[in-house]
Amino acid sequence: MKLNKEDFLRNYHISEADYIKNEIDWDILNDIYIDFKKYKHRYETQADYIADTLRTHKKIHSVKSRVKDPEHLIVKIIRKTSDRKIKYGEDFQFNVDNYKEEVSDLIGVRAIHIFKEDWEDIHNYITNTWKVMEITANVREGDDTQRFDELNIQIQSRKSGYRSVHYLIEFFPTNQKVIAEIQVRTIFEEGYGEIDHQLRYSHDQIPEVLTLNLLLLNRIAGSSDEMASFINLLNRSWTQMEGKYEGIIDYKNKQIKELKDKIEKTTTIEDIEKRDILSSLDNIIMKDDLGNLTENLIKPLKESL
Repeated sequence: MKLNKEDFLRNYHISEADYIKNEIDWDILNDIYIDFKKYKHRYETQADYIADTLRTHKKIHSVKSRVKDPEHLIVKIIRKTSDRKIKYGEDFQFNVDNYKEEVSDLIGVRAIHIFKEDWEDIHNYITNTWKVMEITANVREGDDTQRFDELNIQIQSRKSGYRSVHYLIEFFPTNQKVIAEIQVRTIFEEGYGEIDHQLRYSHDQIPEVLTLNLLLLNRIAGSSDEMASFINLLNRSWTQMEGKYEGIIDYKNKQIKELKDKIEKTTTIEDIEKRDILSSLDNIIMKDDLGNLTENLIKPLKESL
């Protein structure tokens, strides 16, 4: 089934003037549309494979995969033609032979993680698993980009505040090369990105009131990421502290039990023995990092002597 040109341009808010200016042949677009529909099932299988591979990483919270909708592919081709003409020359046109390599997100996989600091482990996993052609860190102006610079990752500042690290990978499930895009972002960046994406696809130009509120939402999402990371740091520190104190308490309890057993086995406690026991109890208190907690535990024992 072919696309109707007039309905298509109207439904996707594409200007007839822009379409004409780029000298796009509608018959070629229909050929691409039909060809991609024929290959779509094969791409879905490959998308599932990439997604399942990513799901094995313990720091990835969830994975989404999709193959580009055929109509959205045509929209992208129309909108990207002017960029490709700048890159390759005015004679460039998308066609059945070149679109699979020129459109890099026919397969899209999104790996979502919870804490910002988990990104680098996921980054290392991706670069060690596939041949990575390109990495781009999408950031908001003012974000800390030091680690991206250290890893020689291309940085793209987005006025919209969109944040995500994109990887273009290539592999050969058959003798034909397949290019896929993997997006890695936090769960808060995912929420913002989905809202931003829906608005941009439903408006030719986003109204100013929506733009301002999107920027506010972006700041909230960024602050939420920072807060989540801080909570994660506190949790790790608290867990370590609990483990340390539990060890101290177990050690002290063992010492106190040994001393109590010694007292119970002694029928007559001479002054020198009492002083020895009391000194030992005092020594436990002096070494105790829990302070008043152990003091309160030992005080009744001391008074009973």
